[in-house]
Amino acid sequence: MTTQLTRDAEELKALPRAGRRAVVMTMGALHEGHATLVREARRLAGPEGQVVVTVFVNPLQFGAGEDLDRYPRTLDADLALAGRAGADAVFAPSVDEVYPGGEPQVRITAGPMGERLEGASRPGHFDGVLTVVAKLLHLSAPDVALFGQKDAQQLALIRRMVRDLNFPVEVVGVPTVREDDGLALSSRNRYLSGADRATALELSRALRAGAAAADGGAAAVRGSARGILEAAAKLEPPVLLDYLALVDPSDFTEVPDDYAGEAVLAVAAKVGTTRLIDNVPLQLGAER
Repeated sequence: MTTQLTRDAEELKALPRAGRRAVVMTMGALHEGHATLVREARRLAGPEGQVVVTVFVNPLQFGAGEDLDRYPRTLDADLALAGRAGADAVFAPSVDEVYPGGEPQVRITAGPMGERLEGASRPGHFDGVLTVVAKLLHLSAPDVALFGQKDAQQLALIRRMVRDLNFPVEVVGVPTVREDDGLALSSRNRYLSGADRATALELSRALRAGAAAADGGAAAVRGSARGILEAAAKLEPPVLLDYLALVDPSDFTEVPDDYAGEAVLAVAAKVGTTRLIDNVPLQLGAER
């Protein structure tokens, strides 16, 4: 199918639409994980609906010393992949188009949940994420917006923002897409050397071990995952752990040892020069 590229918000607004509009928001450097999101968007929109993929590297969510300039920009390849997956249009605005007055003085604040885990490691990150998601929701006016569960804390915050601020959109989470060896797909994986990638597999291995121990409760989950990560810290290159957390998916607070219900086991670590995140949902005990 022919996928239309637009860089202008007014052009996007003028695109003819019938049925539901589904939007997939990305920062580009698309891979099979993004393609899965687009295919699900196509399914939800239906043959008469419209699928829009946004491609925008958002400067507000990069902190000092992070990889904004290094972040890959591959628009031609992104357009081709989006089209193959079923997108009708790709909206790839400039920074000036999204922030016409420069960095916005009024922003969305992520609140307490945005200060935990990823937010503690990257102060202000989620304020930048929610601000751009809010803007792109207004500009694209979708009926449904799809996000990957790999960024579980981000997904939880977007859902909370939509609920708290009454955005007229359905938010759908799509399960993490993995390589055959378990590594979660990420645009940052291209930075991994062969040795880095071999070590990075310990992250998903730790998550699987934690999930397998769920019948033993929260302490068993944490202990099983941490044991693998402690061993991985002795590899070359090592896993340099940022955090391992077993959290309540509603607010990303650590769950107590006697917790029963849905939980998320999340990990963030640096391997070589690349920071990676991953998570797995699990069920602890009888649902509360």
